[in-house]
Parts: sequence; C-alpha cells; structure tokens
Amino acid sequence: MAGGGGESESTALEFTPTWIVAGVCSLIVVVSLAAERCLHYLGKTFKGKNQKALFEALLKVKEELMLLGFISLLLTVSQGMIQRTCIPPEWTIYMLPCHNAKEQAELSPSEAHGLAAGILGLTRRRLLTEGGTTVQHCQKKGEVPLLSVEALHQLHIFIFILAIAHVIFCVLTMLLGTARIRQWKHWEDEFQKDSTENGQRKVTYVHQCEFIREHFKGIGRDSAILSWLHSFVKQFYGSVTKSDYITMRLGFIMTHCQANPKFDFHRYMLRALEADFKKVVGISWYLWIFVVVFMLLNVNGWHTYFWISFIPLLLLLAVGTKLEHVITQLAIEVAEKHSAIEGDLVVNPSDEHFWFGRPKIILYLIHFILFQNAFEIAFFFWILTTYGFNSCIMDHVPFIVPRLVVGAIIQLLCSYSTLPLYAIVTQMGTFFKKEIFDEHVQQSLVGWAQKAKKRKALRNSNGGGGAAGSAHPSARLELMRRAAALEGGSTGGNGSEV
Repeated sequence: MAGGGGESESTALEFTPTWIVAGVCSLIVVVSLAAERCLHYLGKTFKGKNQKALFEALLKVKEELMLLGFISLLLTVSQGMIQRTCIPPEWTIYMLPCHNAKEQAELSPSEAHGLAAGILGLTRRRLLTEGGTTVQHCQKKGEVPLLSVEALHQLHIFIFILAIAHVIFCVLTMLLGTARIRQWKHWEDEFQKDSTENGQRKVTYVHQCEFIREHFKGIGRDSAILSWLHSFVKQFYGSVTKSDYITMRLGFIMTHCQANPKFDFHRYMLRALEADFKKVVGISWYLWIFVVVFMLLNVNGWHTYFWISFIPLLLLLAVGTKLEHVITQLAIEVAEKHSAIEGDLVVNPSDEHFWFGRPKIILYLIHFILFQNAFEIAFFFWILTTYGFNSCIMDHVPFIVPRLVVGAIIQLLCSYSTLPLYAIVTQMGTFFKKEIFDEHVQQSLVGWAQKAKKRKALRNSNGGGGAAGSAHPSARLELMRRAAALEGGSTGGNGSEV
C-alpha cells in the first residue's frame, strides 16, 4: 500500500510538471474552441440560406451537448460521494452481465465483488490500489464501494458515445431521406407544366386511374388482411410512386389551398420535414428512461440486447405498413364513392386514417426507432473499444452478427422508405402545418395573433369577455385574409408559390 501511495503522490497534480499541465489544457481548449466555431459557422450558413428549421435543429444539438456537459460535471462532482457509498459484498453477486449464479456461489463475497468490478473494467487488485483511502473506508465496515473510479469513467464515455451516435444516425437518416425526396421534384415540375398546358376540364373514370388500380385491387377490397399484407410488402419497393405523389399532392392543394393550384407542394413537404427533424435529433427524457431500463436488463444469459434489437425493426415495419395503408385507405374511400368524376382524381385528407387520429404519433415512433438503433450500435462500439471483441459482455458471435445486420437494415429502410413515406403521407391529415407559409409570412401571422390576444385580454379585463368570445370565428377569418394578402404580396400577386 505504501508503494501505491507513493505512486498516487507522484501522479498528483502538485507533482506534475507545469509544461504537461499547460500543454494538455491548451490542447483541450483548442479542440473545444474549434468545435464551437464549426457549429457557429454552420449555424451562420443555415441562417444565410434561410434554413430556419435546420438552424433550430443545430440549436437542439447544442442543447444536447450542454446536457452532456452537465452530466459530465455531475459525475465528476459526485465521484467522491459515490465511492464513499459502501454496500454489502453480497449485493454485488446479483444481476451481473458476465458471470452465472452457480460460479458466483462458489466464490467468497470479496472475490465475488472483485469479479463484478472486473466486469466493469476494474480488477480486484486495481480496485485495492486505485481506491486507496476509499476502499479502506469501506473495508473497515466489512463492505465494498458502490462503484469504482474507472467504472464511472467508462459510464461517462458511454453516455457521450450514445449521444454522438444518435445525432450522427439522425443526420445520416435525414440526408439520405431528403435525397430520396428530392428525386420527386421532377414530378412536381412535370405536373405544374401539364396543368398549365391542359386547362380543359375532363371526365375521369375512377377505376381506370393508375392510383386506384395500384391500391384498390380485389385483394384489398375483399380482404382486410390481404390489404394490410399488400401495404406491408409495398414499403420495400416503390414506396411512393408517381401516381401516389400526384394524387396526394392534388388532395392536399384542393383541401387546404384551393385558390393556389400552382402551390409548390414539394418545397412545403421538405420544409415540414426539416421542422420535424429538430424534434427527432434531441434525446427526450423518456428515451433516457429506456437507456436505464436496457442497462438494468443486461444480465448474463438473458441476451437482452439481442432481443431488443428487433424492437425498432418491428416498429419500423409497423410504421411503414401503416403509412402505406393510409394511401390504400385514401384510394378505397374514393373508389367506393365514385365511378366517374369531373376533373382530376382528388382524395380527402383526414386524421381518421392515422392511429388514434394523431399523425404525430408516427414522428414519436420514428424518434424512438432511430434512438434505439443508435443505442444498439453505440453500445456495441463502446464494448468493442473498452473491453475487446472477446469480452463476455459482447456476447457470442451468433448474437452479435444479427444485431449489426438488423441495425444496418433499420438505417437503410428508414432512410429510403419510411422517412419519405412519413414526409408525404402525414400531410394527408385534417390540418396543415405552419410551414405552408414562407418564413416572413409566418412571422407576420404570429405577430398579428399576439396582438389579437393582447386586445382580447384587454377587452376581458374591461368586462368585454362576451364580445371577445363571439369574435372568435371572425378572428379566424381575418387570419386567413391576412395570410392570403401576405401570400399575394410575397409572390407578386400571381400566387405561384406560398
């Protein structure tokens, strides 16, 4: 122990050369400032290109980094308190990620704790030499420390790897999904060009339309099970076809902006997706709860991470199937009501087609899917770099390979199929999103709404609550009038784009 104490003193800060301390501090500060400047210039780039949604997503990433910094500070400050917390040795032989109960029963309590500490990256010998005073404090009581310094350090690293992996996977999914959606741009341009050249009204036979033929088939009409099966299979090939895009685009325009048939639906869809991205890139409180639960269940012999790797895959398949089935429901609804219509085929958007009448549930599920997939990949690389491939925590190879394959499938399927499906199908709800207006129009409407609220509150305080309440419908009409006026002003009066 004397040798250990001498070694501890020689490596303490007061016995470390000042040039080493200054050099390490300088390196850390330079790297931190470089990262901060990169984020700053990235934010200026988004602002310069009027990408407010992406700029807000970047702010969300900064918030997550600040949260991680607070977690790091909390772990560092509470390190001494955690080490001084002593527990009975018998408590350390349960729910171990690497050792079975039979082998644990053959060990003494002190040996059992040494093995448990070794699983967390600390052998029993290192625990005795590293902990020094803390270990002696617990040994006097016949107990052991709650958690070692190295275990806290490794937990610290895992939290950072998890957060970084989540952001990287979200950005990758967004980039690939957006690239896929941009391939639909030529459909938008082609339809607007055709609608300009062909101004004559025509009679459309519903059952001869390509959109109806693709979705309103005999299997979908006669059997609900076969209809869902067709939706399940379709997400793997041509999840959104040209007829799907054109029909849903027309349904949205005729429902929400009928006065502007040249509305750029493709641009609106991208703006709405960018706005949703800032919600997906963050780590919500309930996701941290899942992290704690998953780490708790990582018990030897349960193969927990193997089984939970299928949860995001099943959810992703369910979400993709549901989104495809919404398109099928739109086709069935029109085909059952009409045999021929004047003009183009128009579907009727409605929240009733979505789970519990809430399209936002799809976004929450995608958020969980991406986070859970990032958790799986981050945990794998953390174990690989910390303990090595042959570590017992890594589990057996037959359980590792499927997890990696499932993770890759989730990433590709979500990027190229589910996310583009979400971007267009969730526009088939009852209400449109505020991204339907340009940025300056949104700001003007928000300013007008805030002034209207202040006037209403002033009338209520003066005893005019009845009049204010009866003015609600007219206020809504005024809102639409102002939006239309602003829209006309921003497009030079031709209404070519909102």
